[in-house]
Amino acid sequence: MAMFELSASGTSLLNLTGRSRRLDDLTLQAVLAWLEFRRQRWPNTANPHLIINQQTAMDTTPVNFIWLSQTLRGQTATLGRLRVDRQLEEALFHGPDPLHLAEVFGFDEKTAIRYAAAARQLLEADFESTPACDPPATPNPS
Repeated sequence: MAMFELSASGTSLLNLTGRSRRLDDLTLQAVLAWLEFRRQRWPNTANPHLIINQQTAMDTTPVNFIWLSQTLRGQTATLGRLRVDRQLEEALFHGPDPLHLAEVFGFDEKTAIRYAAAARQLLEADFESTPACDPPATPNPS
C-alpha cells in the first residue's frame, strides 16, 4: 500500500510497503495535484491507497495491475519504464552500490549488479563528457 505523508520538518515522504522514500519537488507536485483531484472526485472515499479509480473508490482495495497497465498503454511512461527509471535514479543518487539496490528494491544479486553497472557507466560517461573548465572565449575580430 502506498501512503503519502508530510513530516514535521516539511519533508515529503512516500511510504511503500513499509519503506519511506523522499520525493523530489516534481514528484511532490504531481502527488499533491493527484491528491487534490482525488479529493474533489471522490470526497468520501475511505480507500487508503494513493491510486484509486471509480471502482476502488467505493471500497478499500487497490487498483489492479491490469487496470493500471491499460490506463498507461500507449503512453511514454509505462509501468516498466517508470520502475526502471526509479531504480536507475536510486543507483545514480546513492552511488552504484549493488547491496543498497538489493536492499531497497528486493533485487536478487545479479539484477542489483546489473543496475549498479549501468549506473556506473552513466556516471563515468557523464564525467568524461563534462569539461573541466569553460573553454577560453575567442576574441571578436571586429
